[in-house]
Amino acid sequence: MSARIFSIANQKGGTGKTTLSMNFAAGLVKQGRVLVIDADPQGSASQWSSLSSDDKPFPVSVISVGGQLAREAERFAKDYDFIVLDCPPTLETGVMQSALQVSEAVLIPVLPSPVDLWASIRIAEAIEHAKLRNRQLKPYIVVNQLEPRSALSTAMKEALEEFDIPALQSGIRRRAVYRNAAVDGVSVYCMGKRGEMAAKEIDDIIEEVL
Repeated sequence: MSARIFSIANQKGGTGKTTLSMNFAAGLVKQGRVLVIDADPQGSASQWSSLSSDDKPFPVSVISVGGQLAREAERFAKDYDFIVLDCPPTLETGVMQSALQVSEAVLIPVLPSPVDLWASIRIAEAIEHAKLRNRQLKPYIVVNQLEPRSALSTAMKEALEEFDIPALQSGIRRRAVYRNAAVDGVSVYCMGKRGEMAAKEIDDIIEEVL
């Protein structure tokens, strides 16, 4: 059986792409074998997993791939139930486009401001182009770093409506536990009571996407 492949992508940096990749992958472990492919030259996912300790290893295998991402993902597909592709923050190298060609869905983390959403507009064009070869591809916006007890601004809601990509009902709040998990080389699922609300957010995202 071939793995279900998910890309985490945005050509704009600093939107929480690797945070979503690593925690999304860790949440999927409850449903099968998971692999993260780190296709970002910055190597953030690989660095994250390298910080884990022997007594608390990261629950997902992480490998780095520089080129031929689609071919590498398909090569590993028979050995895993899920593959998460952490894409580079650029459309220029063709790596993101390669990822979109083999993915069933792409999650696009954006910060909760219209300016950040508009800065991500070019990925919509890349997705439409990828759909010419991959008709099953489903894109979703994931709003990241939502402030507790604050709703999306009217301007942000209007901007989301203008964007031709649906936003998930579930989002990610601004929580220190996400940063703490990265420093410890673990996921929010390993952070005990501190991580419970964050883990619930990731579970909700997984449920919507699957």
